[in-house]
This record gives sequence, structure tokens and C-alpha cells, in this order.
Amino acid sequence: MTTLPNVCLLRGGGDLATGVAWRLTRAGWPVVVCELATPLTVRRTVAVSSAVSDGEVDVEGMRAVRAQHVAEALELAATGVIPVLVSPEMPAIDADVVVDARLAKRNLDTSIEDARLVVGLGPGFTAGVDCHAVVETMRGTRLGRVLWAGSAAPDTGRPGAVGGRGAERVLRAPTDGTVTWEVDIGDVVEDGQRLGLVGGVSVEAPFGGVVRGLISDRVDLTAGLKIGDVDPRLDPVACNEISDKALAIGGGVVEAVLTWSNR
Repeated sequence: MTTLPNVCLLRGGGDLATGVAWRLTRAGWPVVVCELATPLTVRRTVAVSSAVSDGEVDVEGMRAVRAQHVAEALELAATGVIPVLVSPEMPAIDADVVVDARLAKRNLDTSIEDARLVVGLGPGFTAGVDCHAVVETMRGTRLGRVLWAGSAAPDTGRPGAVGGRGAERVLRAPTDGTVTWEVDIGDVVEDGQRLGLVGGVSVEAPFGGVVRGLISDRVDLTAGLKIGDVDPRLDPVACNEISDKALAIGGGVVEAVLTWSNR
């Protein structure tokens, strides 16, 4: 095991995990992020997971760099940089805090024994059973709350509303295959406009708005997978900003970490 005092290990580097990393680093906690070799992130412009393919990414002044091994990751974390390790499994790091930020809607393999403090984000975790604390991820009055007993609200299968649009704002793969996009994140699109092709099948804008997120064209898609997001608020600037939801969840994780450390 390799150590760094107070290190927080985040499993997952998507846009919500990035909000957690942003909050933790500003509170003075070193962070290491673990990701898949081919991330499934949609909001790539505000996700540290983009460092896996790009080598380096800047999210609102927070620098994330792909690390080749654990020792390099800890060296980077000690400087305030966010190292991103390709490591689907738990790496050999003696972390004080582990946050399962993969948002799988179920517990894949996290154990309460993984660290001195283990935090689960959203449904699938039970505080006191497979983690010490759970942070609510469902939009509403309980978003970002820390639970030291019980579980987060169950997954409804319906995305939260943004600008009055709910499930219809999410783009999903119409078939298996790879995607070829004809637009970029931040583009303003019209209702019904073709955004790209998946396995030769057209993916169209469900309404007029701004393309908020698009999955990488390097991903092999399965039918039904979330591959994009259209924002009806027509604010391209928001595509490069960490969302209010991600920051609320990040604030909940910081609360959990400070509560635990003060004990």
C-alpha cells in the first residue's frame, strides 16, 4: 500500500464526481480519481474523466492529469492536481476516504472496509452496512444531504428536470454500434435536427436547445445507453461549468469528510 496523508480516493470521474473533486480540493484534501479505460461520461467538458483520452483537462481552473501509476498519482495529488488513474478496481492506495462516485444506481463492489471513511453517492448504498455515509443525489429538497443511517431515495429511472425538460432531454443510443457526431458540445440546435448517427441510425434533437453533453465517439454503444444531453435553457456558457447538482453533492461529501475528521 502507498500512502499520502488525508488522501480521498474517488471511484469515477464523471461530471458529478468532478463536482466532488472540485469541492474537496478547495477544502484542502488531496484527491485521486479512478476511471475506466473508456469512460462513459456525457458531460465531457466538465469531467476529469476526459484526462483519460486527452492526457490533461482543466475544469474551472482545476487541473486533472492522467497518471500512469499509483506513485505518480500520489505525487500529483500532493500538489493539488487531480490525478486520473485507469483503474476499474481499487488501486493499492491507503486512502483515508473512499467515495464511490460511479453513480451505478447499485453497489458494484464497494465495502465499508475500503477506507476509514467510505461514502456512497445515491441509490444502492446503505449507511452502516456497505458504507459509512450516503449522499443524496436526487434533485429536490434533499439533494446533497448526508445520511449516516439508511439509504438514498431509490432510482426512479426518470432524469430530473432541467429548464422544465425531464426524460426527453436525455439522448439514448437507438441501437448497438459506434456514434459519429455532427455537432459539438455547446452548439445550439433546432428541434428535430440530426445530431449524429449510431450504427447508421439517426439521433435527433428532441427540442431546440444547447448540446450539453455527448459521449465520446470512441465508445462501443449498446441500445438504450445514455449518450447525450440537450439543455433547453440556451446558455452555452453552462456547458463549461460544473452543475448546481454536482456542487451540491460535492458539498455533501465535504460535510461528511469534515464530520468524520472532527470526530
